Amino acid sequence: MKSLQAATSQALSIGLRKQSLQFPSLCAIRRPLLQDLNSQRRFIMSNSAAWLTAPKARPFEVKSAPAYTPEEHEILVQNRAVAINPVDGSLQAFAWWPMEYPTILGQDVAGEIIAVGSGVTRFKKGDRVVGHALGMATKRVQDNGFQTHTILADHMATPLPDTVAYEDAAVIPLGLSTAACGLFQESPFLQLDLPTHPAQKSNGKAILIWGGSSSVGSNAIQLCCAAGYEVITTASAKNFDYVKKLGASKVLDYNSASIQEDLTKALHGKDIAGVLDCIGGDALKISVDVLQEVAGKGVIATTKGGVDNPPEGISIKRIFGTTLKDNAVGRAIYVDYLPKALAAGAFIPAPGPQIVGNGLEHVQQAVDQIMKGVSATKLVVTL
Repeated sequence: MKSLQAATSQALSIGLRKQSLQFPSLCAIRRPLLQDLNSQRRFIMSNSAAWLTAPKARPFEVKSAPAYTPEEHEILVQNRAVAINPVDGSLQAFAWWPMEYPTILGQDVAGEIIAVGSGVTRFKKGDRVVGHALGMATKRVQDNGFQTHTILADHMATPLPDTVAYEDAAVIPLGLSTAACGLFQESPFLQLDLPTHPAQKSNGKAILIWGGSSSVGSNAIQLCCAAGYEVITTASAKNFDYVKKLGASKVLDYNSASIQEDLTKALHGKDIAGVLDCIGGDALKISVDVLQEVAGKGVIATTKGGVDNPPEGISIKRIFGTTLKDNAVGRAIYVDYLPKALAAGAFIPAPGPQIVGNGLEHVQQAVDQIMKGVSATKLVVTL
C-alpha cells in the first residue's frame, strides 16, 4: 500500500511539474510585465517643466512636473530639443488666451519615444520623432512642449531620419501646421491641392506668400512647391537667396516703396490660387489691394489680421495653427507627406535653428530674445 501511495505521489508531482512548465503561473506571467512597466516608470518619473505660474508671470519657473502615461493614439516623447515661437512670448506677456495656471507653454518638440499608447502602429519605443505639441488646444499640461517629456497625438508626429538632428527638426511643427492650415483646409481657407513626395507637377497656378523668410512662410513655400504651385513671395533683400533655395520662383523686397506696384506686375496675368499673409498689418492691406487689382476676388489666409472690412469679393480668414489636428489635413501633412519628404531630403527644416542654450532654464532667455525679433532663424533650446 505504501509503495502504491509513493508511486501515486511521485506521478502527481511529475504531472504538476509538467503542467507548470506548460502553463506558467500568473505570477510568472506578470513578473516581466511589471519589470517592463517599472522600466518605463524609471524613464518618466523625473519629468520637469518651465512653468508659467500665473498670468503674465516671469520668469518661467523650472521645477518638477507630473509623470505622464500615453493614452490611445498617443506617444510619450523625451524631448531633446524645443523651439520657441512668438506666440510663447505673447502668451506670457499678455495672457490673451484662456488658460488654467500654473501652466506650460511650447508647441515645437523633437525627441525620442519612451512609451506608446494603445492603437499606435506607426511608432515604437526608441523611435526619433518631431511633432506638434497641442496643449494650447487641448488645455492639458502634458500636451505642451517646455518640459522634458511631452505627450503627442500620433497623427501629429513624424519619424525623424538619422540625417536630421533634433535641434534642426524642432523648428518645424508650428510653422508647418500654421502654413498647412491656411493653405489646405477647406473653405473659407485656400483649399489648395495637397503636397506630395515626389512633388506634384506644375498646375499652372500661382500663390502669393507674404513673409517668405518667416517660420510660417518658410514652410509654406516648400508645401506649395510640393503641391505644384508657383510661389511668389516677399522678403528683405538679405533673404532673397534663402527663400529661392526653398523653392520660390520670384521674390520681391517688402521694404521697397514700390512693393504694391511690383507685386501687381509680378502677378498680372497669372491664375492666382490665393494669398498667405504671414505678417499682418500693412502687409495684409497691400495684399488685399493687389489681389483685388489682379484677380478681382480671392481668399487671403492670414496669421495676424489687420483688415476688418475687405472689399467685395475678397475673403480674409484668420489661421489658428492647431485646427488641422481635427481634420484630414493634419494626417495628410504629418503622416503622408512629411516622413517621405524628410527622408528624401526634399523638405528642409527651416528657418534654421539658433541654439540659445541647453536646459529648460534657458527658455526665458529664448522667449525674451524672440520678442525682440529674429530674421530667417528660429530659437531652440536643447535638452
